[in-house]
Amino acid sequence: MKTLYLLRHAKSSWKDAALDDFDRPLNKRGRQSAKAMGDHLQRLSISPGQVLCSPSRRTRETLERVQRRLPVALPVRFEQAVYLAEAHTLLGRIHRLSDSLASVMIIGHNPGLEMLARMLIHGGDEAARGKLARKFPTGALATLHADIDAWHDLTPGGAVLDAFVVAGDLLEA
Repeated sequence: MKTLYLLRHAKSSWKDAALDDFDRPLNKRGRQSAKAMGDHLQRLSISPGQVLCSPSRRTRETLERVQRRLPVALPVRFEQAVYLAEAHTLLGRIHRLSDSLASVMIIGHNPGLEMLARMLIHGGDEAARGKLARKFPTGALATLHADIDAWHDLTPGGAVLDAFVVAGDLLEA
């Protein structure tokens, strides 16, 4: 059994139009959302064996705020290929993961993360699937399980959606 966590970066700032997309920071709501998601991960004792993170500023800031809430530091790899990656690129990267990893989190961007989730999911929590089908907003986390022993065996339709949590909902709770 393998678990895949797909976390879209928290809300970023468009305040400085001169900044390159890669260098956009989180805005105030994004910083709050990332902290709330870290609290959520802590409450559920979610601690993936590996994090693959886009090296963009907004994904790194999301990771930093999430990690502050966790009892242990997560092993992180910043990979340029995750930045604005398409679904098939992300799936190819997942296929190359070490099979010793039971769980992995990808912190990245849309539309790639959303398309990857939609590609992989076949079944699971109906309410969560409906919510994800409407939108994969900033700061959202999809938790997928696949009944496989090797990451390279993950195929389209090969996972179930266990949960879909939107950081904005956590802030309102």
